[in-house]
Amino acid sequence: MPYMPYIIGGIIAIAFAVIGFISGSLHRRKSAEATIGSAEEEARRILSEAMKNAESKKKEALIEAKDEIHQLRQETERDLRERRSEVQRQEHRIQQKEESLDRKTDNLEAKEEKLAQKAKEIEVKLEECDRIKQSQMDLLEKISGFTKEQAKAHLLEMLDGELTHEKAVKILDFEQQTRDEADKIAKNIIGHAIQRCAADHSSEMTVSVVALPNDEMKGRIIGREGRNIRALETATGVDLIIDDTPETITLSSFDPVRREIARVCLEKLILDGRIHPGRIEEMVAKATAEVEATIKQEGERAMIEVGIHGLNSELIKLLGKLHYRTSYGQNVLKHSLEVAHLSGLLAAEMGADVTLAKRAGLLHDIGKALDHEQEGSHIQLGVEAAKKCRENDTIINAIHAHHGDVEAKSVIAFIVQAADAISAARPGARRENIENYIKRLEKLEEIANSFTGVDTSFAIQAGREIRIVVKPETVSDDQMVLMSHQIAERIENELEYPGQIKVNVIRESRAVDYAK
Repeated sequence: MPYMPYIIGGIIAIAFAVIGFISGSLHRRKSAEATIGSAEEEARRILSEAMKNAESKKKEALIEAKDEIHQLRQETERDLRERRSEVQRQEHRIQQKEESLDRKTDNLEAKEEKLAQKAKEIEVKLEECDRIKQSQMDLLEKISGFTKEQAKAHLLEMLDGELTHEKAVKILDFEQQTRDEADKIAKNIIGHAIQRCAADHSSEMTVSVVALPNDEMKGRIIGREGRNIRALETATGVDLIIDDTPETITLSSFDPVRREIARVCLEKLILDGRIHPGRIEEMVAKATAEVEATIKQEGERAMIEVGIHGLNSELIKLLGKLHYRTSYGQNVLKHSLEVAHLSGLLAAEMGADVTLAKRAGLLHDIGKALDHEQEGSHIQLGVEAAKKCRENDTIINAIHAHHGDVEAKSVIAFIVQAADAISAARPGARRENIENYIKRLEKLEEIANSFTGVDTSFAIQAGREIRIVVKPETVSDDQMVLMSHQIAERIENELEYPGQIKVNVIRESRAVDYAK
């Protein structure tokens, strides 16, 4: 066995290794046991120190806790003492209030007893007063001869008389005060407006006069067997009056536009010198175009002068026609311009819409441009024209109401009425038929005589004043005041008149005797 020595050697080596390992382990064990013993001693030492420290800390914590508990106990006891004292004070106050309430209750009970006693005494006295009152009433009825109801009626009658007097006095004072204030304000407004508006005023008629260079021209205008004058009258619709007046021809027509066309045409024929039917027709056409252009210019000029814009072209044309239209003694376009200016000034004084007032004033008589061509009054025609041209409802109402035909619905309508009356009040601007004056006077006297107690009445000063004489035994002074007020109301409701009418009621008693 050649490997035996090697095996034995290996075994021996292993044995030595095992022995070495065992010896090393024993040595390490002893070393470890020694180390563990020292560690246990160290641990016991540390634990002993820790126990000592914990004991000291415990004693310190106990001492601190005892101190804190002592402080808390003192604070709690202090709070309790304070609360006890507060409770005691509250109880004391409540006790005082209860005592006070008890005293007040006792006082109230005493007062209630006194009041009950006084109430009984008052009831007794009231019964006694009723007996005395009844005895006095019986005595008064016996002395006066009036029963209670009769006396009450007499007192009411006396009171009614006193109230009538007071009412009459109050009405007089109030009317006078209102009249003074209204007159002052109205005069101020109208005065300012009139002062700032100065319009030309002219009187025009329904005829025009054309000057001729010589009397020979009359024959040429008449023509052979009158053919020229017939052609001219037929083409223009105007009557030519050729009389003994030297070097003049009179054109007569109620249509002012036609009359103006005839005047322009005749002047052109006189300047041209060639007068025959064919030339007349040509000149009439030229004159018509020229007058229509003038009409448009006058309408535009009026619109610019008033300071309004946006008028319908048809309304501008109608305004221009008013340049040749007269009403009584006024040129209607000048009158319309004056009314427009006055309306604007009045509106400015009153704080109303100035532009709207001017527009209404300018258009208020627009129907007079149509009343020669269409049926109807100038108010109806003007309203229809304004509606056709889509004017403002306020403008239409102002046109419709400027003569009082309908109710004025805006301040603009009242302003236009006033401005129209101011313009028409210029000297010579209006002429009124005497029949209208007579009818107005008769109606005034009829209204006055319809009142009970009126003896007679007289309308004077062209109807601007009505004097009424009443029967003094029927109408008292107080009733006279009320009567004047009622008559004035009747006149306002039933009559149409310019300006104002003074109602003068007269009451007097006369005793006449003769010494012989």
